[in-house]
Amino acid sequence: MYRVFTVPGHIRIVNDPVELVPLLMTFNDPSFKKVYELLNKSWMTENEIRSHIDEDSVPLCLQILKKGNLVEEQWRMPKPGKKPEKEFRATYNKFRANFQCNLSDLSDILYIALSNDENLRAVVENIEEELNKGNSSINDLSRKFSVSPVFIKGLAKRITHMDVKGQGLVLLDTGR
Repeated sequence: MYRVFTVPGHIRIVNDPVELVPLLMTFNDPSFKKVYELLNKSWMTENEIRSHIDEDSVPLCLQILKKGNLVEEQWRMPKPGKKPEKEFRATYNKFRANFQCNLSDLSDILYIALSNDENLRAVVENIEEELNKGNSSINDLSRKFSVSPVFIKGLAKRITHMDVKGQGLVLLDTGR
């Protein structure tokens, strides 16, 4: 049984253009978009979502949605003798952008969010090597790889096991 709800007036305010990366990734992928639409209507567990879209990409989608602060989660109280399960729902139903950036940064953001270019994988691997060596500075990484700091932060928003903390990057423990 699904609990239907509405989220009146919850607005996702984006102050940093890098925050567009998870949004664009979500709405550029038909499966991800469908997951978001389902979660915009009711609380659902991962298994309930899979019953609607039959996709192996549900865990990745949920990670991207969480990273973009687009979903919230809670534990569903189980029936007696069953284990509790996490359930999810969309957090926002409106969007407002409150930033200005140059077109070069915007092009980096769009490229990172929408690209399937294998060159991105190589850059991510190189950045991970640097992080493992202790170099986490966004500015140092951008100079080393001849890309903008926005490019580095955008990659961190795209990669589920990496994030931006202050002026640096961190590797997240996602159980992978």
